[in-house]
Amino acid sequence: MTRKNRRLMLVGGVVLGLGTATVLLFQAFRSTGELFVVPSKIAANAPKGDRAFRLGGMVEAGSLQHLQEGTKPAVEFRVSDGIASVEVKFVGILPDLFREGQGVVTLGKLRPDGTFAAQEVLAKHDENYMPGDMADELKRTGWKPENGAPPAAALWNAAKVGG
Repeated sequence: MTRKNRRLMLVGGVVLGLGTATVLLFQAFRSTGELFVVPSKIAANAPKGDRAFRLGGMVEAGSLQHLQEGTKPAVEFRVSDGIASVEVKFVGILPDLFREGQGVVTLGKLRPDGTFAAQEVLAKHDENYMPGDMADELKRTGWKPENGAPPAAALWNAAKVGG
């Protein structure tokens, strides 16, 4: 085997190895990627299949109910984006910053009955926090955090941008 053939085989092997690694990396990201969805998007077009995603919005005032599921504490509450709301059930201990009227992001799956089974609940530390794409869309519409809650139409447009 000549030097040229060995070099060609080495380059071919490296390219093949990098290509395989790239394909595997993209498959891993696609299968574990979590979507961010607002309640109005679920009302318009619920995510398909048994895929986990993040549900975000505000905890509706008066919707929090403490339950007991076996020996573990459980809660039910509604998450709203000002247009639609989704019932969420979570078994476990809520974060200290969790309150009605505050922002929340939950990770879980949508059940066939339309309720969201949360595996994790994250309370936002600031009511002005929101995902980047939603914030960009709201800025484009002229909304600023100091103006209070964003208008429902702006949230709807931001939800369409988000996915």
